[in-house]
Amino acid sequence: MYNEKFSNVLQGVPQAVPPIWFMRQAGRYHSHYRALREKHSFVDLCKKPELAAEVALGPIKEFDFDIAILFSDLLFPLEALGMGLEYNPGPQLDRQLNEDNIKQLRPVSEAIEHMNFQSESVKATRELLPKNKSLIGFVGAPWTLFTYAVEGSHKGGLQKAKSKLSLFFEFEKIILDFLYQNIKLQLDAGAEQVVVMDTAAGELNKNMYLSIIAPTIKKIAAQFPKKIAYYSKYTHQGYFQDYFLDQNISGIGFDHRLDLADCLTQERSIFVQGNFDNNMLFCDQDTLKKYLEMDLRKIKELSLEDRNQWICGLGHGVLPKTPEDNIKFVVNFVREYFSE
Repeated sequence: MYNEKFSNVLQGVPQAVPPIWFMRQAGRYHSHYRALREKHSFVDLCKKPELAAEVALGPIKEFDFDIAILFSDLLFPLEALGMGLEYNPGPQLDRQLNEDNIKQLRPVSEAIEHMNFQSESVKATRELLPKNKSLIGFVGAPWTLFTYAVEGSHKGGLQKAKSKLSLFFEFEKIILDFLYQNIKLQLDAGAEQVVVMDTAAGELNKNMYLSIIAPTIKKIAAQFPKKIAYYSKYTHQGYFQDYFLDQNISGIGFDHRLDLADCLTQERSIFVQGNFDNNMLFCDQDTLKKYLEMDLRKIKELSLEDRNQWICGLGHGVLPKTPEDNIKFVVNFVREYFSE
């Protein structure tokens, strides 16, 4: 029960056509999701396993992606630890983490029980998925969860988060223990990989990233060798050059600011995921085709060995109101382009 192309990526088997999955491939742009959302709250779609499975299945049936992703939300660990969380419609926490209330967070041994719905959602999704499709899970990275806990979002320069680095190190001890158990929960339920999403990482300069974030990612990967992929936004190769040869990390996702052909030709032991500009999916299809050809030409010129372990995707998630026909167009175009 797995996708052959994804399995080849994980095993380092060269292949002409890459597997395809998009971050946020199940979401507001998709009529299937919007129809479910009219009947159910966002929280119910995440926390009721049969609904989460139906949301995750939608883009697989509609667009024939190779890989399905657990439908959930990054912030549920903060809720599990005792921070009130509502969606109106975006996420709102009932407090901002500080030096006093961090001591009021639930013990991890108690908090992790609140994530059992993810285990059931992974199982339910796997049951619905065709046998030739793969399934991955995800969690938020410690730094990104910290920025939400302290600031209520990860927008802007993250002044509060950056000014409370001593608090981050205290939070890190708690959240790492939690994430170890959360990731194990997803893997035990049937997820083939778990992606650690770090959308706030790019707000740190390289030196801060290497001293604050990189060690936490390596710790997580060491707990689950070759089962952890990592994605960060607004970063570049210099931030995570050491990851390329890390024997524990399975893969890295890059945003569209990096040259994917350059990433693929690096000496590496990891898969590479990405990285079309998600905004380009709003173009008319003639323009979109020119853009895809421009980006893919350099990759196709590489040998199969150089471009092995590539998962085709976006530089970030599918945006709301993205035309569904353009999603289909990209998936079909990539497969045809590399089949020739």
